[in-house]
Amino acid sequence: MGKKLVRGLIVMSLMCASLVLATSCAKKQIDVSEGIQPPAEPPRKVEAPAAKETPKEVVVVEVEEEQLPPEMVQKIEAFQNENIYFDFDKSNLKPEAQEVLKKKAAFLRNNPEYYVLIGGHCDNRGTEEYNLALGERRAASAKDFLMALGISGDRIKTISYGELRPADPRNNEEAWALNRRDEFNLYK
Repeated sequence: MGKKLVRGLIVMSLMCASLVLATSCAKKQIDVSEGIQPPAEPPRKVEAPAAKETPKEVVVVEVEEEQLPPEMVQKIEAFQNENIYFDFDKSNLKPEAQEVLKKKAAFLRNNPEYYVLIGGHCDNRGTEEYNLALGERRAASAKDFLMALGISGDRIKTISYGELRPADPRNNEEAWALNRRDEFNLYK
């Protein structure tokens, strides 16, 4: 009788263990009808911040040329159409760029009603972030030079376009040299 009792206990233990194991793995039934309130307002979509800043578009007021004498129109066009150029990966002003800036400073001194926006540009070599920073340094170099010549910093704004606005889209040394530039736009 002792052996039968031990076998019975073992069988009962295995059955209990199987029952416990089977019920513990079953999914729990949850009553979701109670205690949950619908949201008062729908959730708002939150946009992630931009990974990098791109240049903001600056609106330049066009000079109304029809109200100006032809000589002044010519001076304005000459001012805006003469860019300065930089060496690869540089923001220092070359002697020829300094001569151009001296002419621009003379125009600004003689026409205090005008302001200038200097846009710094780069060729497409390098990362976009690096080129935006380099374009800003190039525009700042021109601004600093104009300020050293007596033009108020309040009349000079700068912006970097990096590689975003190439003068020549080709990928060769000639195109890259044209893209490494500062452009000048007048506004009132």
